[in-house]
Amino acid sequence: MTLTDPLDAKGPLATAAPAPPPVPTGSLLPVFVQLKLSLMRNGLRQSAGRRAAYITSLVITVLFAALQLLGLVLLRGVDNADALVTVLTAVLALGWAVMPLFFPSGDETLDPTRLVMLPLRPRPLIGALLVSSLIGVGPLFTLTLVVGSLIAIAHGAAAAAAAVLAGVLAVLTCVALARAVATANTRLLSSRKGRDLALLSGLFVAIGVQFVNMGVQKLSGQGGLGVLRPTADILRWVPPASAIDAVQGVSEGSYGVAAAQFALSAVVLALLMWWWSRSLTHLMTAPDSSTIQQEKPRRGADGAGSSAAERGPLGRLLPAGRTGTVMLRTLRYAVRDPKAKASWVSSLGVGLLMPFITSVQGNGSIYWSCWAAGMLGMQMYNQFGQDSSAFWMVAQTISSPRDAYLELRGRAFAVALVGVPYVLLAVVGSAAFLKKPAAVPEALGLAFGLLGTLLATGAMASALRPYSIPQDSAKSVAPGQGSLAWMSLFGGMVMGTLLCAPLLGLTIWLHMSGMHSLLWVLLPLGVVYGAAIAETGLRLAAPRTAGRLPEILAAVSKG
Repeated sequence: MTLTDPLDAKGPLATAAPAPPPVPTGSLLPVFVQLKLSLMRNGLRQSAGRRAAYITSLVITVLFAALQLLGLVLLRGVDNADALVTVLTAVLALGWAVMPLFFPSGDETLDPTRLVMLPLRPRPLIGALLVSSLIGVGPLFTLTLVVGSLIAIAHGAAAAAAAVLAGVLAVLTCVALARAVATANTRLLSSRKGRDLALLSGLFVAIGVQFVNMGVQKLSGQGGLGVLRPTADILRWVPPASAIDAVQGVSEGSYGVAAAQFALSAVVLALLMWWWSRSLTHLMTAPDSSTIQQEKPRRGADGAGSSAAERGPLGRLLPAGRTGTVMLRTLRYAVRDPKAKASWVSSLGVGLLMPFITSVQGNGSIYWSCWAAGMLGMQMYNQFGQDSSAFWMVAQTISSPRDAYLELRGRAFAVALVGVPYVLLAVVGSAAFLKKPAAVPEALGLAFGLLGTLLATGAMASALRPYSIPQDSAKSVAPGQGSLAWMSLFGGMVMGTLLCAPLLGLTIWLHMSGMHSLLWVLLPLGVVYGAAIAETGLRLAAPRTAGRLPEILAAVSKG
């Protein structure tokens, strides 16, 4: 019997078996460029709204980039223009580093886990991804800004040649930085915590705008661009700003310093590529939570976990009964629900930011710290809207005004549990920053009084003007309820301010009459008044809540 090679086997018609498909050996670069263009094209085909938003953002970005380019070109030959472009490049790189954390869905190719099942090596994959990342609105804006910066500081043929190298290093460093950060945090960005982080992008933008506003005011002062010189002297050795500053060194004849800055930028770019490659290799080879069996938590001998363990450390510190349960549920909403978390963090951030911003701008006052009480007190509004359609479970437990009172009191206590130490921190911090420790008692009294009035009006607004918060949409109000939400918030703020009028009047009278030694009485009066008005508001809102349960459920279930 003769053995035949299986590879030489013939088919039933004495034909040779089909050969395996050849292994692709071409470059990945054109494939990924076409992939990026296809993703952009198919994304625009999804809906007319997305297409209009993309075209609008593109037009605005191009116009803004053109104005930036024109402004930088006009700075050519102006003193300290190199300091401006150095700081501007560093800020641009910072934006590239943090934007993937807050806007992970802006580019589908930022998620390399989509390519895990493909037989791709990290090195050619990184090269193709880097080049494809240069396609888009962001890279176009970056390139325009870099070109304008180089035109502003490049003088002479040698500087022009160095500018080409500096521009390539700067743009590649920005893109590689964004890619490395996104790859290292892919698991986070694709999880629920990552989506929660994306919801905080509004706060990040708001804080960034405030810092930009302060910077513009500083530049508009007597020092002009010269105020940036100390910062630029430090950032000129931080890539990619070092590559841009090297062009100024070449223009001035400092070739040794420029060579060192170019070398530093190249080394940092190489390190970023190495970090990106290492993160990509680990991401595409290491197991994730979906392939690791989770150990089940142990339960007691009776087969059920103890109530103390289920409540957690915080639950054991809260009061027993319905009040503690409602407080724990409200605090868990603030931590776990994405929109509730975004609302809480935005309020906390803006409340602390406003006193600091006004102080830096020269309009500082201890009374600006009352913004902390105002922003956090707004969390009491539309308490039932955050429950959405699940409010029916809460409604089933309310059979009397007493039950409604306990429900509202638990929610108010949860806001106060965070609000009291937060307001104390904001007021004391503002007084320390402004060096006015004597003004702490009166400011604390006003802040606590304002917090109490907002808790009262928030309870009434929750009962009388509830509205729905869509869970599967970026909007914070269901369609058709926008006017209801604005009326609730605006009316509540006006009523809260009016209810706080006695404390405001007493403060003004003590200042006008020169009785500054008695301003300390505002602290105990504010605490007592805020607690009394909050209790009154809760008792007035309780029967209205108990009598309008079907209407509240219908309002919060829309959308």
